[in-house]
Amino acid sequence: MSELPAPSSQALETSTELARLIHKEIEQAGGAIPFSRYMELCLYAPGLGYYSAGRQKFGPGGDFITAPELSPLFGRCLARPCAAVLETLGGGDLLEFGAGSGRLAVDLLGELSEMNCLPGRYFILERSAELKQRQQETLQKDLPQLLDKVVWIDTLPDAGFRGVMLANEVLDAMSVERFRWTGSAVEWFDVTAAGNEFEWRTRIASAGHKQAVIQALAAKCEMAAGFVSEVNLTLRPWVKSVAEVLESGLLLLTDYGYPRHEYYHAQRSAGTLMCHYQHRAHDDPLLWPGLQDITAHVDFTAVAEAAVAADLAVSGYTTQAWFLLDCGLDEFRQQAGPSDSVEYMQQAQRAKTLILPGEMGERFKSIGLTRNLEQAIPGFRMQDMRARL
Repeated sequence: MSELPAPSSQALETSTELARLIHKEIEQAGGAIPFSRYMELCLYAPGLGYYSAGRQKFGPGGDFITAPELSPLFGRCLARPCAAVLETLGGGDLLEFGAGSGRLAVDLLGELSEMNCLPGRYFILERSAELKQRQQETLQKDLPQLLDKVVWIDTLPDAGFRGVMLANEVLDAMSVERFRWTGSAVEWFDVTAAGNEFEWRTRIASAGHKQAVIQALAAKCEMAAGFVSEVNLTLRPWVKSVAEVLESGLLLLTDYGYPRHEYYHAQRSAGTLMCHYQHRAHDDPLLWPGLQDITAHVDFTAVAEAAVAADLAVSGYTTQAWFLLDCGLDEFRQQAGPSDSVEYMQQAQRAKTLILPGEMGERFKSIGLTRNLEQAIPGFRMQDMRARL
């Protein structure tokens, strides 16, 4: 794509090496691999994938900006529901999935310390060795006094977890299957080799559970022939595995997405697949493997269904804007000082980005899944959107 900045020669070398690995797997698979496998390799191949290699991903010098990178207000707001749950349980731990640069851990733990409501431990489950190192450096630099609270883990902890589990912009980075509904059958999108590059190839889905899932979606959402979209078939087992660990507490998920009737609406007949490269969004995941983020929006109805199947309660669902406002965003912003100060103006602008409908406020949603927790959770008290799921 000519409008995208050209990668450096070093970045292209890494991408070429990853492409060779993908080409080899395509050859071993008989000429094509499912898109979900291609996406998995592009994002997580050890040492080469987008989240595994050493390129900067977050912030102005990366490819996109997450809410914690944008403003410490996000982490400070999340401290409110975390503190409420910990107080109700009489203590407990926090667990963050995919902690990015470590910014959320710094802001959240810092605010909980101010509230005198620190968790026993702050677990970080991180797949990327490179990001784990970055998180350790961030915490050592910005919150050294609480570094001993943080424990990095490679797998879920043992059953019996009590406290809060957090996943901010994690679900969108799970590998998805891409499909086309023909009007009577399901076609899967595979990735095949085209010289030194890659291209799409479709195949008719064979009978089975995966095909039945799409046929049910097509019927319920009244998909027209030619409708293209994605489905996250790893979501339900992921929620089930997390639920098996959670004895009491909250699983709080924040991401961009829609309830199912909006996700598979005719207006999105080309799907939600999106790539991010140097703060530019485009829709070609076959370009420069490993150098760009590949995401798909979240079907929050599927999240709720997976939760119920795993014996979790859906205790809240709302937009990021309402969630943060209910958690005291305006109160925290007022603490920046006089309204004519530079710091106040900067905080105000960042807060607008977090909550305005045209920015992150409406596109991002928060959903709270609980077990053995009856209380109203800060963040979900102002606006209850569960009926839309």
